[in-house]
Amino acid sequence: MFFFLVAAALLRAWMNHLRINMSGQPGRFAIAVTDWLVAPIRRLLPRSLAQSRIDWGSLTAALVLALIYGGLWLLLAVSVSAAPGSGAVALTTIFTMAVRILIRTLLQGLMILLIGYAILSWVQPHSPVMGTLDRLCSPILRPVRRIVPLIGGVDLSVLVVIILLQVGLMLLG
Repeated sequence: MFFFLVAAALLRAWMNHLRINMSGQPGRFAIAVTDWLVAPIRRLLPRSLAQSRIDWGSLTAALVLALIYGGLWLLLAVSVSAAPGSGAVALTTIFTMAVRILIRTLLQGLMILLIGYAILSWVQPHSPVMGTLDRLCSPILRPVRRIVPLIGGVDLSVLVVIILLQVGLMLLG
């Protein structure tokens, strides 16, 4: 559940950063899933942050959801072990879990986008959603495409990035 909500908030922030029209899919879906939290957060943000190119409302919503996940995880761990901990240790644990879920969600979400992009580019490259996927994936693939050449007319940059994301997930543990 938290993965899904954090992923939707991160997708919303990424789409807003890239200035992708949110009236089509997956923008409408991301807005529908996250607006209950993003809208109140945006009202609380200072005007300077609200008008920047970075969608601080969506990023803050992802962080809040990740912190709630970390807190629930800590409550569950403490209730199972019945070992009391200090406040500093509890806050550190909550923050650590929040950062881990944010990084894990980011890496897994990018993998899902890239796998969808690769499959759609083979099966139906002129699909209407292909333009959106291309705009979402191109900033990630562009640096790798400069290094990895086309081999027989096949772009292997998606495969290289997916492998790098898998390594990142393994290092995250």
